[in-house]
Amino acid sequence: MSTTRRNMFKFGAAAAAMAVAPRARAAKAQAGGASFASVKESLRFTMPSFKEKCRFMVVGDSHLSLDDARGEPFRQYSNRMSKPYRSAIHFRTGRPIASPEGFEYALAEARKLKVDLLALVGDIVSFPSEAGVEYVRRMLDESGLNWMYVAGNHDWHYEGLPGTEMALRAEWTRKRLAPLYQGKDPMMASRVVKGIRFVFIDNSLYEILPEQLDFWRRESAKGEPVALMMHIPLYMPGYGPREAGCAHPEWGAKVDDIWQVERRPQWPAAGHTQTTFAFREAVFSAPNLLGVFVGHVHRHFFAFDRGRVQCAVASNSDGSFFDVRVNC
Repeated sequence: MSTTRRNMFKFGAAAAAMAVAPRARAAKAQAGGASFASVKESLRFTMPSFKEKCRFMVVGDSHLSLDDARGEPFRQYSNRMSKPYRSAIHFRTGRPIASPEGFEYALAEARKLKVDLLALVGDIVSFPSEAGVEYVRRMLDESGLNWMYVAGNHDWHYEGLPGTEMALRAEWTRKRLAPLYQGKDPMMASRVVKGIRFVFIDNSLYEILPEQLDFWRRESAKGEPVALMMHIPLYMPGYGPREAGCAHPEWGAKVDDIWQVERRPQWPAAGHTQTTFAFREAVFSAPNLLGVFVGHVHRHFFAFDRGRVQCAVASNSDGSFFDVRVNC
């Protein structure tokens, strides 16, 4: 949902029944004394019981399609995703821009704002070309920013390449995306910044692994306010399985009508695993959850469960990002 107008929220019981932030009116509720407000790309969390201050940026879906001669053997697998997102209309200036200007603009803004962490929530590249990954890593290194990354469903995917999605994700994460993890586990990692525990979990196959569920339970039990970073949004009432597909009760083969377009296996007929459903429950029942921050849908939206907010960031192809402030 667009955030062109101001929306203010406080976490708690009243928000639990409200899945989507109304476009033109405010909604309020209480939980733990924390509050949330949004104005366009600027998000603010106020936590009276938390004494630290933190500012972070969330960037997703840049969809960079940089490639060179090394990618020639994979052209048949990168061809479709090499064409979109080459140009966009800048979300602030309204002027046409060409890729990768949107990504570079976000990095420049992050430096200007002096963010404590840059969170990259997937689909930064449209396929795992060496040129694309090298460019992203070089720009991040040159920025001097503190950053962490988790993959989306396109970062590691060469469309039509034979193999199971689980095997292909493991292979191309290792072969190409490894420089973006800074030595961390690609499937799950965490870092404490200014008193907030940032947890990154790869749900780029829409599913959660048992070890990821265990990791979340351990990390969220450590006591700090915890921010969850993933690519695909968790299920929220009122959203379809394409928009909020992780742990969506209707997700599965019967609603997957683009698997042939993306040249990948169709989603399983049986739907989600019980582990994935248990993960969603564990996330929204965590009393210290600051919020869930995701991408994938290419537009800003805010949705609530039990008074806790999920924030989806618009595609960075037009420069978009979230500027998130906690107690500042």
